[in-house]
Amino acid sequence: MFGIPDLISLVISAFIILPVVVVLRETGYVVAGFIFGATNSRLTLGSGPRLFKIGILDVRRHYHLYSWFSYDELKNQSRFAYIMVYASPILVNVILGLTINALLANGYMEDQVTFWNRFIFYIFYFVLFDAVPMKTVNGMPNNGLLIYEMLRYGKRTDHNKEPFLPSTSEVEQEYQEEMQELEEEVEEEKQERKEAEEEKKQAKEKADEEEEERKEEEDKKQKAKEKAEKEREERKEAEKES
Repeated sequence: MFGIPDLISLVISAFIILPVVVVLRETGYVVAGFIFGATNSRLTLGSGPRLFKIGILDVRRHYHLYSWFSYDELKNQSRFAYIMVYASPILVNVILGLTINALLANGYMEDQVTFWNRFIFYIFYFVLFDAVPMKTVNGMPNNGLLIYEMLRYGKRTDHNKEPFLPSTSEVEQEYQEEMQELEEEVEEEKQERKEAEEEKKQAKEKADEEEEERKEEEDKKQKAKEKAEKEREERKEAEKES
């Protein structure tokens, strides 16, 4: 039965282990990019508006399970360089997973064995879907298929023209355009709210004016009524005296 301990394990997996494994996977690209001369490298964590940017690290506001590596070009254009770039996240995860597994097998970290077993599970989950050659969304090849194509044909052979790893310059341009659109939308919403508040204010002022006019009209009617009553009383007194 799924209980509270299972729910806690799920939360830990979703909000701690998975994001960390994803980030570690992407660091493989960072290391390979550094070795083979990737220009304008960037590791982006999360999505949405930017919180801060330090060096190649770009941290966004929203949940960082969605993270990626980007660069503009490789100085080393050899087949081996591209194979190693595509293989780097697999190698990083395999080395990390085997290292943690060896530590557990030799009696280290026994107090957190459940956590680390789950950590190893997700590491090799990504290794599996990275290493086994397959096509993903829109026919995009995964790392394993790209490595196979580079080994066999010396180039990428699929029909999807999108780059496997995005260009940092293009990503930054798209981000700036999105932020500009977002700022414009926010300004439009502010202007709409301001106009709505102004309309409410004008409607209230108009209602107050109408209420004031109604009161003045009632006052006039009351005064006219009092005047008529007074004149009637005066006529009655005059009739009595006559």
